[in-house]
Amino acid sequence: MIIVNYVLVCLIFGTTFLGIKIGVDAGAPPFFSAGLRFFVAGLILFTWMVWKKKAKASLLLRKEHLLTGIGLTFGTFSALYWAEQYVESGVAAVLSGTAPIMILLIQSILLRQKANMRSIYGCMVGLAGVIILLLPSLSVKANLLWVMGAVIILIGEIFYASGTLYSKQVIPRFPNISPIALNAAQMMFGGLLMLLLSLFTENVNLQTMLTLKTSGSLLYLIVIGSMVGHSLYYWLVATTNPVFPSTWLYISPLIALGVGVLFYEEQISWLTVLGGITIIAGTVLVNVDALRQWLAQAQFRRLQRFIGTLGNTAQKKRSH
Repeated sequence: MIIVNYVLVCLIFGTTFLGIKIGVDAGAPPFFSAGLRFFVAGLILFTWMVWKKKAKASLLLRKEHLLTGIGLTFGTFSALYWAEQYVESGVAAVLSGTAPIMILLIQSILLRQKANMRSIYGCMVGLAGVIILLLPSLSVKANLLWVMGAVIILIGEIFYASGTLYSKQVIPRFPNISPIALNAAQMMFGGLLMLLLSLFTENVNLQTMLTLKTSGSLLYLIVIGSMVGHSLYYWLVATTNPVFPSTWLYISPLIALGVGVLFYEEQISWLTVLGGITIIAGTVLVNVDALRQWLAQAQFRRLQRFIGTLGNTAQKKRSH
């Protein structure tokens, strides 16, 4: 069950980037569609958790969820949705995979936490991958909006990294609240902020929003991307640990590149592929110690289960 859900998470997160691209290309205002997606998804999930008595409505009065929503949802996805007007969905996915590198940079530069050399090398490799990805377009004036979109996505990942670090401090304050409810609360706040941003910056055409492409994209992102995908992700975190589910960052960008080329005829060059692989390699290096720790813990748990099975078998034989 764990492997099946993990594969589903990778597939879902790998296809949401194309879902966003289809919507904004069809004329959906990026801030409005992003805000509607996360507010509706968060509201449904939060209402369900309250009904199941795993959360209380008073949770929405805590400022922690507003601040988390600014980082994890508002800053991240307002940047991503705006940028995908000009950037291919596969490239957007690869650039979004730089989140662990941004976390390391914030920890090292702002929080003054010492990083090991392997993580530093991983950061350098990842940033080199970003340069490889961007370099071909830096000298072409016609691709200025493409470059701006790519840079905006990277800025959005700084928001995501900040929100991730802050959420690690917030979650222990609510030990009796389901992580799904906490995530739903921050999605509601982030979505509401994007709707407010849309109110002042965009003209929403309801006729455009009701076309097959825009409404289909929005429905897929609300139900599959936000509700199913994030619920499965947090189920994996609760069932295994935070490290294993996060490895979707190494797989989903490659899925997004392939899906964009196969189903949306996106054009990518060999430099795009090289830059993407380099970014993913850097991300793996940044997280290699956490991955090793997870593997060691997984092997230890398997050994415990094996010893327990042997003990139960021996006990049954003695009883006979």
